[in-house]
Amino acid sequence: MLVSGVGSRPATPVTVLLVEDDAVIRKAVAMALDRYGYRVSTANDGLTGLELFRERGHDLLLLDVMLPGLDGIGLCRRVREWSLAPILMMSARGDALDVVAGLEAGADDYVVKPVDTSVLVARIRSLLRRASFSPGTNHAPEPARGTSTRLVFGDVSVDTRGLEVRRAGELVALAPTELRLLLEFAANPGIVLSRQTLLRGVWDYGWEGDSRVVDLCVQRLRKKIGHDRIETVRGFGYKFRH
Repeated sequence: MLVSGVGSRPATPVTVLLVEDDAVIRKAVAMALDRYGYRVSTANDGLTGLELFRERGHDLLLLDVMLPGLDGIGLCRRVREWSLAPILMMSARGDALDVVAGLEAGADDYVVKPVDTSVLVARIRSLLRRASFSPGTNHAPEPARGTSTRLVFGDVSVDTRGLEVRRAGELVALAPTELRLLLEFAANPGIVLSRQTLLRGVWDYGWEGDSRVVDLCVQRLRKKIGHDRIETVRGFGYKFRH
């Protein structure tokens, strides 16, 4: 059941593509998000969702794990081939395998159904803040003049003005959450950061969150910038080698 809460509407309409095969849930979620000022398009299967997302380039993708035809994991993986838009997955069971598969496929976060509207909207707002884009662009705004421009860690360089990451001179495509995670590590070199600290700093959680979200994002980031750059400190968290 979805219970509406109190919250402000976005100043500029944010477009959300909701992919959910259950008609009752799809209608309830779409109506709830509409009340919060989001412009919602819907699809009832993965292939239709993929086509709509390609055509319209929505600001955020909200999708169920279990979908007919192309499932949510496959849809997420396909979208990540060309888009860095925030992806929020919904799992009816909260099954660990669903969560891990979704995050490995490139999802930024997940919620377990049934979900309270206020919780869902909070997660969406958090994802949009992390992405830091203007609605309709999926691009991060340029930092203010005079801010730091380039960080170098071995063969990895980060242009903090252009939000561009390179490894051995080759451009590395990072999703917004992966970039935020890298910048959080870069701002705290040699310091052990707990998973809950990272959830607050990167995922913008104001509550205790699922540490698997952090672990899977670290795993994706390691594949892109090198496994030896981020050290696991067992029982504590992670440390960035600079």
